[in-house]
Amino acid sequence: MRVEEMKDVNQVIIKTSAKEIVIDRPSVTLTHIQGQDIYQIMGGSISEGISSEKGANIPEEDVQLVAQQANVTSEVARKALEETGGDLAQAIILLAQRRT
Repeated sequence: MRVEEMKDVNQVIIKTSAKEIVIDRPSVTLTHIQGQDIYQIMGGSISEGISSEKGANIPEEDVQLVAQQANVTSEVARKALEETGGDLAQAIILLAQRRT
């Protein structure tokens, strides 16, 4: 068995069919045992988002912010965020342009 701390890990992303879990600045330990690698992730700042067909990670907080700023429903805000690759400012501008 061999254990080592992985240095300079900035982010770990766990993707499922329904959501993505993003862990920023975690501590990661790699254990090699009987030909297998085991990664242990500790600490860090965790955020979750719903996976879209385009694979973008859109956190619910971003959806709510865009919906509030553009005065639209959450569904419309999410679609705008998906179209802009998760860029909040661009999503708000896109929705503002559609109103005029």
